[in-house]
Amino acid sequence: MKELISPDPPVKRFLTPLFMMNPIREYQDALTRRHFFGRAGVGLAALSTLLSDDLRGDDSIQRNAVGEMSRLPHFVPQARRVIYLFQSGGPSQIDLLDYKPGLKKRLGEEVPTSVYPDERKTTMSNAQSTFATAPSIFAFPRFGESGLRMSELLANTGQFADDLCIIHSMHTQAINHDPAITMMQTGSQIPGRPSIGSWLSYGLGSETAELPAFVAMSSRGSGRAGQPLYDRLWGSGFLPSVYQGVKFRNQGAPVLDIYDPPGVDPSMRRTMLDYLGKLNELKFQDSGDKEIQTRIAQYELAGRMQSSVPELLDFGQESKQTMEMYGPEVDRQGSYAHNCLIARRLAERGVRFIQLFHQGWDQHGSLPKQIRGQCRDTDQPTAALLQDLKSRGMLDDSLVVWGGEFGRTVYSQGLLTRNNYGRDHHGNCFSVWLAGGGIQGGRTYGKTDDYSANVAENGVEVHDLNATILHQLGLDHERLVFPFQGRDFRLTDVRGQVIQEILA
Repeated sequence: MKELISPDPPVKRFLTPLFMMNPIREYQDALTRRHFFGRAGVGLAALSTLLSDDLRGDDSIQRNAVGEMSRLPHFVPQARRVIYLFQSGGPSQIDLLDYKPGLKKRLGEEVPTSVYPDERKTTMSNAQSTFATAPSIFAFPRFGESGLRMSELLANTGQFADDLCIIHSMHTQAINHDPAITMMQTGSQIPGRPSIGSWLSYGLGSETAELPAFVAMSSRGSGRAGQPLYDRLWGSGFLPSVYQGVKFRNQGAPVLDIYDPPGVDPSMRRTMLDYLGKLNELKFQDSGDKEIQTRIAQYELAGRMQSSVPELLDFGQESKQTMEMYGPEVDRQGSYAHNCLIARRLAERGVRFIQLFHQGWDQHGSLPKQIRGQCRDTDQPTAALLQDLKSRGMLDDSLVVWGGEFGRTVYSQGLLTRNNYGRDHHGNCFSVWLAGGGIQGGRTYGKTDDYSANVAENGVEVHDLNATILHQLGLDHERLVFPFQGRDFRLTDVRGQVIQEILA
């Protein structure tokens, strides 16, 4: 111990900070640094918003109305908002969107390993003694002037074929649900990255002060509960928490504590928020922690949502024709139809990113029966949403995306009969569609092989799809970055190309 107190000069220089530091001075130094960086960030953001459009060189684009990080888009956007209809579980592309009439003559034949190698089979089906070809039992009529082929199960959505661009050549490396859905939403199979809605909120801010920039909703299919959904799918990851999505619950109060408790009137709640804001501001002045400002903003938004959300969810002003258009489930909270109507109402109120998750597409067995039920739940409301947006002149500047995390196998999982089969997970190819928002309608993009097992032409990665979504909202996916742990992160990581061929 004596040697530690009186060490040789080189050791003393090394140990002095540990044994001779002044805790009070250290705190003051840290506080000064926090003040500088915390306030400098706010000041620079404020200065950015004060710069004239002429100085920035993009005076043709209007600013967003709300949000500390609001900024001009990189170029003129074609869409103002996104409505993402995510079909959780992996819809079968073979039974819905990827027409393969040649499979009918191969009913019951072994799928060649050259088409579907063993290493791409999951542990749920790789022990089968046979991998028999299972063609779809459903008809694929032509729809619209474009003559797009779509399943008879999507007869209502098919009425808008001329507005749809169906991408047949999506593919992903993920083979299980959670990594695959995390990849679709965040650009990484590993949890912890910001979701696409959070990236848009971070890049563009919000168009409304009364509602969140990013809202997520979920619903369950009538047949089965489906795979679980985690809050991180609409989370902000390492972005400031102000950019995370707000989940509207599918039962009970749509947002927790949205209604004042008994004995508390709006004026009392307003007074409480004012005092709470002052206390948080004092704490921010002391620490410079920007998350405190996030907390202040979220409390203020919560206060405004106490007025805006009840009005949003009141369908009393909707016409009888509109309600009937969405189908018999529209009044049932938590149904897909109910959420589709809320999505339109959110869109017209300025919400930037609206995400609907519909569970129940994981159809390993009895697929024909189960997929019929899923389409009964979703086809009419999806078509109604497109019609509603179109009739209000909103489809042109609303980008609607429909799809899941992967597709299904061409071979039957379990026993194959002429009228019944199941399908395992399949990431080599699957189908999604886009509509509105500057996307060409009435066309397909990409092709798969004769078995709908592999991409044959114009493959589209998840990063390509996300880059295209960002592009349509005026954002360059390579320039929308956030520094974290020593590197600049982006939604598309280090890959991704905008699918120029499908842009109008």
